[in-house]
Amino acid sequence: MTNKKTEDAVPRHVAIVMDGNGRWAKARFLPRLMGHHRGVESARKVIRACSNVGVECLTLFAFSSENWKRPEEEVSGLMSLFMTALERESTALFRHNVRMRFIGHTSGFSASLQEKIQQVEALTASCTGMTLLIAANYGGRWDILQAVSTVAQKIADGELVADSLDETAFGQLLATAGLPDPDLFIRTGGEKRISNFLLWQLAYAELYFTDVLWPEFDEDCLQKAFRDFANRQRRFGMTGEQVSGGKHA
Repeated sequence: MTNKKTEDAVPRHVAIVMDGNGRWAKARFLPRLMGHHRGVESARKVIRACSNVGVECLTLFAFSSENWKRPEEEVSGLMSLFMTALERESTALFRHNVRMRFIGHTSGFSASLQEKIQQVEALTASCTGMTLLIAANYGGRWDILQAVSTVAQKIADGELVADSLDETAFGQLLATAGLPDPDLFIRTGGEKRISNFLLWQLAYAELYFTDVLWPEFDEDCLQKAFRDFANRQRRFGMTGEQVSGGKHA
C-alpha cells in the first residue's frame, strides 16, 4: 500500500461502463427498459458525487456502437429514454456548473435527438466545473480510425509530416481531445473487460471492477472505488522506488 497526498486520492478523470441494467430488471421480473430507467437515477447520483469531490472529467458509456445489435424494442426505448433524460437533466447540470459534451458517431441518431444533443451542449458550454462526457454511439476502434483518417488526410494535403507525429499530437485528434486521459476506469455488473471503450485513452488507467449492478451503484460504491484508487501505486513504467522518491531499482 502506498500513501498518497489527499489531492491524489480523487482521480482527475473517471470513466465508467454502466453495466447491469438489464440483469437488475430481469432479477425483479421487470422489462429490461425499467433497468435502464433506474440506471439514469444512478447516473444522476454519480454525476453529483463526482462533481462535489472535485473530479475534473467524468465519462459515461451510455450507448456503444455495438448496442444497435440489441432487440429493436430495447434500442427504441433507449433512444426515447436518452431524449427524456437530456430534457430533464440539462437545466440541473447548468445550475451545478457542469459542462456536458458528447463523443461518438452522433450523426447516427435521429434528427430530433441530434438537435437535443446540440442544445444541451450549447446550454452548458460556458460552465466551468466538471466536464461530463457522454459516449453515445461510441466505439474505441471507431475513435482511433477517425483520428487515423484525419492524419492520412493531413499528410496527403501536405499539412503534416508523418515523422513529426507523436502520441501527444495523435491524442489531440481523438474524441477526448483537450481532456486528461482517464485515471480510473470503473465497470459495474461483474464483467471484466473494457468493451471497446476509450481504447487509446485507457492505456494507463487503473481498472476497477465491481459485481454491483449499475442501478444499485451509489455514492458509497463510488467512494469505495476511490479508496481503492487511492491505495494504488501508479508507476507509468517506472519502478516503485522511483515513484516513491527512493533509489532506482
